[in-house]
Amino acid sequence: MTELQERKPLREGQAHKRAAILTAARTLFVESGVERTSMDAVAARAGVSKRTVYDYYGDKHRLLLGVIEDAGESALTTLRELVDRHLADDAVTTPADLGAATEAFAVALGRVLLRATDYRAAARLIAENEPLLPELVDHPLEQAHDQVLAEALGRLAARGLLDADDPLLAAAHFQALTILRVLNEPPRRRADAAHVERIMTDGARAFLRAYAARGGSSR
Repeated sequence: MTELQERKPLREGQAHKRAAILTAARTLFVESGVERTSMDAVAARAGVSKRTVYDYYGDKHRLLLGVIEDAGESALTTLRELVDRHLADDAVTTPADLGAATEAFAVALGRVLLRATDYRAAARLIAENEPLLPELVDHPLEQAHDQVLAEALGRLAARGLLDADDPLLAAAHFQALTILRVLNEPPRRRADAAHVERIMTDGARAFLRAYAARGGSSR
């Protein structure tokens, strides 16, 4: 961060203008690349002045970070909703429940999260610009994602359904077997709903084979 970035406070601004700027920037960054996207183009696409874009985000680096963080916040909300829906204590009480619920959670995650335009765009922008984004290392949003899933897995372990002494590690393994596998697929295959569902289901089953408590369901 430059001295100017540190000195200059950013405006919170109006929510609809901020959303328009982020949507415009996300689209242009994906279509043209970050380097080739000008702040003038973002402003024109968003229907605001260039001064407004600078007032809200300061520079293109922080605008890129804003696009990624906005997608991360949305994804975190989705993750919490899906955990509450599929992995709640009253929904998973037996080993058989565990198998069905874990697969349903994984499939829903693939359907809702990995098909979200903002999430897919953010994943691509991170992959293409990671060296320019040191702020993402140990980012609070990434830690929050890990924690939400780890807490759910920890509750299942406490009730004897999972053998997971380290819920954070278990959460990382679940994501590696499901979400990250999909993100590593070519775009054409990520757009194939049946293919994504197979990956998420297979990943959930592999996770259970490793982590289901002895005598539990590994399906």
